[in-house]
Amino acid sequence: MASLDLPAALGWLGRQGTRAVALSLLAGLALPPLAALMKPVFTPNLFVLLCLAFLRVDPGALRRHFVRPGLVIAAVGWIMFATPLAMGLALAALRIDIAPGVLIALMFQAAAPPLISSPAFAALIGLDAALSLATLIACAAVTPATAALFAALFLRAPMEISPAGLGAKLLVLLAGAAAVAALVRRIAGQPWVERQADRIEGLSVISLFVFAVAVMDGVAAEAIARPLVVLGLVTLAFAMSLGLGAATALVFAGAGRTAALTLAVSAGLRNLGVMLAAAGGLVPELTWLYVGMAQFPVYLLPHLLKPVLGKTKE
Repeated sequence: MASLDLPAALGWLGRQGTRAVALSLLAGLALPPLAALMKPVFTPNLFVLLCLAFLRVDPGALRRHFVRPGLVIAAVGWIMFATPLAMGLALAALRIDIAPGVLIALMFQAAAPPLISSPAFAALIGLDAALSLATLIACAAVTPATAALFAALFLRAPMEISPAGLGAKLLVLLAGAAAVAALVRRIAGQPWVERQADRIEGLSVISLFVFAVAVMDGVAAEAIARPLVVLGLVTLAFAMSLGLGAATALVFAGAGRTAALTLAVSAGLRNLGVMLAAAGGLVPELTWLYVGMAQFPVYLLPHLLKPVLGKTKE
């Protein structure tokens, strides 16, 4: 009997990319017991995913992009300060009676850094992956402070972790993952890491599978029991992603079409998972449900918008 070639299998899986991850959402919906099984390992799995993401970062490319950091600094100011501030003030001014779980989810989304896979999505669409990567790293660096700040300012909803605790856990997650990746790179060497690119992607797909399945816990049952609530949350998730992206494209239109659309992808696709993990999953069930619904625009919008946004190089 032929033995399984694990490195080759991981390489093949890594080359399947977003198709494999999209199937994960369907698996979570179709197999509720599997989703419930994955939920307890959500936080440690996300740490592994962050380690793999930092390991994929090319230090040389990142340094070259930070030589002229003006655009990245402006992007961080907009994505990590302006948008959560605007969201918090708007929700406070409108005085809308929002369920606590939804309020937490919306503020998490506005305050979260870009999605870990946003550089990959940018490359897939034909945008500036280097700018996306630099923005992702810079936003992640300030997230512990900004998330704690905006949670303290605007989250009156009950949550089992304090704003300071949220910021501290985010710092441990992000700094710890970066340190692990740097240690692996120092011990094994950058050439070895580069040769493992497909296998690292394969491990990322497995980790993303666990993530996607975990956040689908309870979604199928809720869709049957409360279809209008689920439909409303899906609509809200798409509106938030598209709204944040469109506003960002307008704000950075002067930087050129490619840069503006690249930053729009970064701002529209936020890493709600890292916020949920930092909270230890100790949030209302409605927040969990929204995070699950928010995965649909994450995995569908890059493919749906590719014909519209592609071929944008000046």
